[in-house]
Amino acid sequence: MSKITFIGGGNMASAIIGGLISRGAAASDLHVIDPEAARLAELATRYGVTGGSPDDALPTSDVVVLAVKPQQLKAVSQHLAPSLGGALVISIAAGIRADSLSRWLGGHTRVVRVMPNTPALVQAGLSGAYAGADVDTSDRALADRVLGAIGEVVWVESEAEIDGITAISGSGPAYVFYFMEALQAAARAQGFNIDTARKLAYQTFYGAVKLALESEDDAGTLRAKVTSKGGTTERAINAFETSQLRATIIAAAAAAAARSRELGEELGRDAD
Repeated sequence: MSKITFIGGGNMASAIIGGLISRGAAASDLHVIDPEAARLAELATRYGVTGGSPDDALPTSDVVVLAVKPQQLKAVSQHLAPSLGGALVISIAAGIRADSLSRWLGGHTRVVRVMPNTPALVQAGLSGAYAGADVDTSDRALADRVLGAIGEVVWVESEAEIDGITAISGSGPAYVFYFMEALQAAARAQGFNIDTARKLAYQTFYGAVKLALESEDDAGTLRAKVTSKGGTTERAINAFETSQLRATIIAAAAAAAARSRELGEELGRDAD
């Protein structure tokens, strides 16, 4: 197994570590650098991984995963640059473009920029990934093994597509939770208590997604199969269409993508 060092031991790093361990990675191959001793102790207790402070030397690594806040990434990268060697660098810091990261790393171009989402915390995430100029096929395979520990991976050929990934998948769980909230509120309005309303909303979402994932039909076909002419579901769908819910969702995703582009420009400008 490759030697992997995590810079930052927060929730996403912990999720990747947990996923790797569950897939058979040896704890001795995983190392975490974090300024908080308590966090390192927690990861050591939970997974058996080793840890160190930012002042410690970077161990020889095949992969370095940058899992720090975007505002910290420039300083962290510049600190790491002299000791990276030939490591593949995977950044999960939102908004920081690959060229900015490569520059802060002293011209290191074996860089993969990743946009994960929060279902990664339960190994059910989706990560959008963009490969820098010198990332070859074997590097992609290595990144797939790391990111596959938290779910599915979608590679994009243009870094601009990461903004679209952010709008659909990165922010998407919040859209789903929003609709779940609304469905739960609808159940409450029908007189159900809060526990029953929650169960109705959550299990309906879970079951529908499971059915969609296991079916050869697309979402539109599955919806049509539930929607009988003149029935209750058709009445509800018509209400959605009247309120232009579909158009609202598309517009909301476009707004999120635009904000992702803005943040990328702001973070790159502020950090340079």
